[in-house]
Amino acid sequence: DYSTDLAVLRVDGLDVEPATPAEGDARVGQISLAVGSHSRGEGPRATLGVVSAVGGPVRSRRGPRLERYIQTDATPYPGFSGGPLIDARGKVLGVLVSSWGRGAAFAIPADVAWRTANTLSERGSLKRGYLGILSQPVRLPDGERLGLTQSGGLLVVGVEEGSPAGRGGLIVGDILATLDGQPVEDTDDLLVLLAGERVGRSVPVKLVRGGELAEVEITVGERG
Repeated sequence: DYSTDLAVLRVDGLDVEPATPAEGDARVGQISLAVGSHSRGEGPRATLGVVSAVGGPVRSRRGPRLERYIQTDATPYPGFSGGPLIDARGKVLGVLVSSWGRGAAFAIPADVAWRTANTLSERGSLKRGYLGILSQPVRLPDGERLGLTQSGGLLVVGVEEGSPAGRGGLIVGDILATLDGQPVEDTDDLLVLLAGERVGRSVPVKLVRGGELAEVEITVGERG
């Protein structure tokens, strides 16, 4: 999967216990151990650190933002991508990735990685949704008056004919504010919200039209 930098491999004859994901979300300050293989094939390596941040979404080099991430101050040596970030009990907090080369180690949370792997095993790919609009970020100066919590939205500048957005009633000039109850302030926010379980579902979309708040229902389409 290009956005999460994850792949599923089948290994025959591997007689080992599978890794176990940690219970609950990672916490800032939690001890974390990054484990990987030496880039020159000299065996495993490990570095100790703490979870320095938990957040999301974050943009990867390969495309859309990841919905959530874990950042650790453990040193990310070459060859660590794909290795586990584990807690003090030996449970997996996340899977280390190489898509964010910013001098810090980033990991995909274990629950996201396991869910992605299961979907890849079952379907061969992840569902990617779309609305069929052209848009650009804009400010929402009247957001507070309209009961919105964000300062920006997406101005619709084009709607594809026969697209999910067109069938749902979106028109040029609408400002997309929320999708399925989640704020949409830029294209990356929208891409994250259109992935996974929302594909094929009808979701409520709040928008600003003519200075007033309105709501439509749109069935999220699936990219071929």
